[in-house]
Amino acid sequence: MKIEAIQFEQKASQRIYNDYMKRIKKATNSLSKDNQDDIYMEFNSHIFEAIQYKNNTNEIDSLLDIIEKLGAPEEVLKPLVADKKLEQATRTFNPVHVFRALILNFTNGISYVIFFILYLFLFGFVFLIFAKIFNPEHVGLFIKEHSASIFVLGMMSPEDKLHSNAVEILGNWFIPVMILSTFLFYFLITLLLKFKKSINQK
Repeated sequence: MKIEAIQFEQKASQRIYNDYMKRIKKATNSLSKDNQDDIYMEFNSHIFEAIQYKNNTNEIDSLLDIIEKLGAPEEVLKPLVADKKLEQATRTFNPVHVFRALILNFTNGISYVIFFILYLFLFGFVFLIFAKIFNPEHVGLFIKEHSASIFVLGMMSPEDKLHSNAVEILGNWFIPVMILSTFLFYFLITLLLKFKKSINQK
């Protein structure tokens, strides 16, 4: 979508306007193209309408006054960008969008920090998958022999296995189970994040 730039009579006004709109683009560059365009158009329209309203005053003074009231894009747009990014993340389930959304929302409550930690735990599953490939004898789901209680999910040295009388119960199924668990927990945590966002909007 082509958005027409506002044309000013004074070169200084044009430079100030162009610089401000570039800052808006930079502040929103993590969002989808549609969201970027919507925000850019909204600010552009606001400046255009405000300039028309102040047509009897000095152009550059009017523009500086409008920009001052709108505020610095880097600060003003931060909550909006964080919210839009979270909406994009919970809609697409894209891990990159999810992590960027959580980082942007760190200042919006402790719950987002908790979600970030939960996602980090999922990387533990991924680590165990690769660890199992390179060290199959010492990585797995270990339980005490003749006991139904889970003892360790992870790595155990031969000495610890012997001392604890532990056996690995998944064998070749360990990697498929970890892959399935990673996808399952990622899906569930992202659904919880989506639910959390929907509650905040009510």
